[in-house]
Amino acid sequence: MSTTTIRIDEDLKARIAAAAQRAGKTAHAFILDAIAQTVEQVELDNAFHTLADQRWANIQASGKTVPWDDAKAYLAARAHGEPARKPAARKLAK
Repeated sequence: MSTTTIRIDEDLKARIAAAAQRAGKTAHAFILDAIAQTVEQVELDNAFHTLADQRWANIQASGKTVPWDDAKAYLAARAHGEPARKPAARKLAK
């Protein structure tokens, strides 16, 4: 395991110490958790944007989409446990 040095102003250092104490952790563990959570969130955000870009490329290539009203009705029915037919994709209106 390597060591990394970071500079933290005194106010933030005090806030970290207080928050870590409330969480029942050392400041070191608290900082490591914060870094891990931030990295995970960035990775999730990147995966989301990659998927969105892929889906947008598919829409542009096929020209087909599901109208929002149809999708909303389908999702509402499924959320209420009702049987529902998946809405059909249609050519994108220009």
